[in-house]
Amino acid sequence: MNPFEERLARHGLELRRSAFQTLQINVGRKCNQACRHCHVDAAPWRTEMIDQETASRIGEWVLRNRPPVVDITGGAPELSEHFRFLVETARAAGSQVIDRNNLTILEMPGFEDLPEYLALHRVEIIASLPCYSEENVNRQRGQGVFEKSISALRKLNAAGYGTRLPLHLVYNPLGPKLPPPQGELEGDYKEALRREFGIVFNRLLTLTNQPIARFADDLRKRGQWDEYLELLANSFNPSTVEGLMCRTTLSVGYRGEVYDCDFNQMQEMQLRNGRPLYLWDITPELLNGQRIQTDFHCFACTAGCGSSCTGALL
Repeated sequence: MNPFEERLARHGLELRRSAFQTLQINVGRKCNQACRHCHVDAAPWRTEMIDQETASRIGEWVLRNRPPVVDITGGAPELSEHFRFLVETARAAGSQVIDRNNLTILEMPGFEDLPEYLALHRVEIIASLPCYSEENVNRQRGQGVFEKSISALRKLNAAGYGTRLPLHLVYNPLGPKLPPPQGELEGDYKEALRREFGIVFNRLLTLTNQPIARFADDLRKRGQWDEYLELLANSFNPSTVEGLMCRTTLSVGYRGEVYDCDFNQMQEMQLRNGRPLYLWDITPELLNGQRIQTDFHCFACTAGCGSSCTGALL
C-alpha cells in the first residue's frame, strides 16, 4: 500500500470510479512552449503525436459512446493535424468539447483562424495564464509569452469568448507552494486584466503543480523535492476525495492507451485487465466502480482546497 492509499485508509476512504463524464484525449507531447511546471514535459522538439489510425478509432468510440464531455489536451493540442477532426466528431456526437489552450498558439502562423473556428463549434476554452503579472508569466513560460498571451486573449474576446462563450483561465503557482484561494485570486485576475488590457473571462481555475516530469526535475535540482512532497502530504484534505476528476474522467494517450487521469498517464500507469487496455477495449459501463490507481503524486490533487483539471475542488 503506497502512502496515498494509507492516508485514504486512515480516513476510512477509498478511491473508486463513479459515473463516466469526461473523455480526456492527450493528442501528444509537441508544444510551441516548454514551461517549467509542465507535467507532460511538452516542448517544440517532442515528436510523439497521435496518428490517423488512432484518431479515427477514438472518433469511432466517441460516436458510439457519446461521452458528455470531450476534453482535448496535449502539448498544444491544436498542433495535431487531427485536432479539428476530433473537435468536429465530438460535436457531432453531442459532446461538450474543451480545448486546453496555451494562448500563444493563436499567435503562430497558420493558426490565425483558430478563435473563429473554436467559436463556430462552440468549444469551451481553458487557457493557461499562470499570473496577471508579465514578469511572473515570462519566468515560468518564457520571455515574450505574456505579451503573446494578452494578444491571444483579445482575439478570443473579439470572437465572443468570455461573454457568450466560455473562457476560463488557469493559474499555477510559481514554485513549490499551494495555490491561494481560488475565489479571491479570480477577483484579482478579473480586476487586473480588465483594468490593464480590457480583457474579460469567466472563471479562474487554480491548479497545484504536480511533482512529476519537468517540475519534479526542477524540484530535485533546487533541493526542494522532499520539502514539497511533505507540504502536499501534510495538506491532505479528505473532503476533496469525492470530487477528484479521476472518479469521472478517462484519460486517453496518443496511442489510444487508457489511464485514470492525465497525471497517471505521465507516470505510465496504464489501465490493465490481464493486459494493457486501449480505449477500444472498454465501454463506460465497465469503468463504473473500478478502483483507481494511485501514487505519491495524488497528494497534489487532495492538498488544501484540492486540485484537478477543473481547478480547486472546495
